[in-house]
Amino acid sequence: MLLRVIHHTQYIYQVPVMLAQHLAHLQPLQTDGQQLLRHQTAILPVPAQRQDTSDAFGNQRTFFALQSPHEQLDVISDSLLQTRKSAPLPASPAWEDVQQAYQYHAGQPYEPSSEFRFASPFVVIDDTFTEFARPDFTPRRPLLAACEALMNRIHMELRYESQSTEIHTPALQALAQRKGVCQDFAHIMLGCLRSLGLAARYVSGYLLTQPPPGKERLVGADASHAWVSVACEGKWYDFDPTNQRCGYPSPGEDYVTVAIGRDFGDVSPLRGVIQGGGSHELSVAVTVAPADQFERLVPGLQLITASAASGQPLPRIKSKPATAE
Repeated sequence: MLLRVIHHTQYIYQVPVMLAQHLAHLQPLQTDGQQLLRHQTAILPVPAQRQDTSDAFGNQRTFFALQSPHEQLDVISDSLLQTRKSAPLPASPAWEDVQQAYQYHAGQPYEPSSEFRFASPFVVIDDTFTEFARPDFTPRRPLLAACEALMNRIHMELRYESQSTEIHTPALQALAQRKGVCQDFAHIMLGCLRSLGLAARYVSGYLLTQPPPGKERLVGADASHAWVSVACEGKWYDFDPTNQRCGYPSPGEDYVTVAIGRDFGDVSPLRGVIQGGGSHELSVAVTVAPADQFERLVPGLQLITASAASGQPLPRIKSKPATAE
């Protein structure tokens, strides 16, 4: 599937920001499930300093600094990708055997996936997670089958409810209230797996959503998405508890992977520190669509090049304020 993704983040400040430094994770990864054909990130106002690097997890990130007063910040990412269909989950070893492989033994070779077995700022290791996962992780059950069962139960027992949590809501709190958004569902599943001694990582990206029957696809109506990836015999298998989908090397050809990390904090699309600004209004508009539909959605779309060339602030985003997704 040939997909195009436009991710537009906009800050409107009450008073001018004098200085700012930001870090963005907006460039999709090259993976077994997708090929990145083209990517651009436009920043307005044009930053005084910009640097594109890789982080410790292999994600592409953009650091930029603004050193003159500004009342508005626009960051627009434009990506074109070729995705491929996913394969069903294969047979796998018993989950206890995979868990035991992470136990320390003198002289044991380094296992990279072990980095994702421990607690992280957004995902604690706790007996509450262990007890929640126990019904699915029965003795000698194959790891991937147990993960799929856990994914299904999170999907069925927790309610997806927009604005029911904040970006920094602890995963234990989201589990206790039995509702949240995809970030919470991913953090809960990570907490369960890591509390059982297994390696699992947070995946941020996008999902191609279909408009209601008879309705046009809306520009800017999509959102960032999040799911979980589990290590098994040298590969990573993806599980999306929000939509109850799983597979390898992704949950499906309609998924786009942007970045991987221990939790949301490692892969936040845009974060930073500013001097000034007062209160602010944050809006995000995301459009994910088959590439051949973009010209029909936005006639003559030249958003990136025109914005970068003009250096003029963009109109306000006509979308709801950003929330944790």
